Amino acid sequence: MHAARRAGQAFGQFRYPTPPLAVYPEEAINGHRAFIARRRELRPSEEYRTPTDEEWEEFLGHFERRKVALGDCGRAYGTACVHEHSCVRCPLLRIEPAQRPRLTDIRDNLVARVEEALRERWIGEAEGLKVSLAAANAKLAQLDGLAARRNAAVGLGMPAFPAAAGRTITTPITLPASEETT
Repeated sequence: MHAARRAGQAFGQFRYPTPPLAVYPEEAINGHRAFIARRRELRPSEEYRTPTDEEWEEFLGHFERRKVALGDCGRAYGTACVHEHSCVRCPLLRIEPAQRPRLTDIRDNLVARVEEALRERWIGEAEGLKVSLAAANAKLAQLDGLAARRNAAVGLGMPAFPAAAGRTITTPITLPASEETT
């Protein structure tokens, strides 16, 4: 009990009668373990073998191939890029905030290319570029929203502990007769 009491006091100024613990019912844990065991019985046992060096290198290589100039592609392991690397349009592209200037340059280039396509009457080209331009603008808005959320202060309020805190009584200060001023 003494260790538990000390653990509860490790929370600084907040004192708990007992330390807060996340406790899961044993039947929930056992039920989950049984579920996993049943699922493994249904799957071929060769899926649970140790991967070869070549398989492991190929797996790690997937994550290296997901890195692109603007950030990371979120496509699943073992899948090819279905967007043929037109990443600005891809909803799986996670833009790295540091790459915002690069994305702004891409957007500005798309604006110029749309104007050129319209001027030259390349209507099909202009339509495709407009789709990419809309996607670039959406990615920029996504980055701006992320930055705004990260910079926004969150008001957590002031904790109140009326039951735990004692009452404060203020009394007027009275000076001894010798110190009183007349």
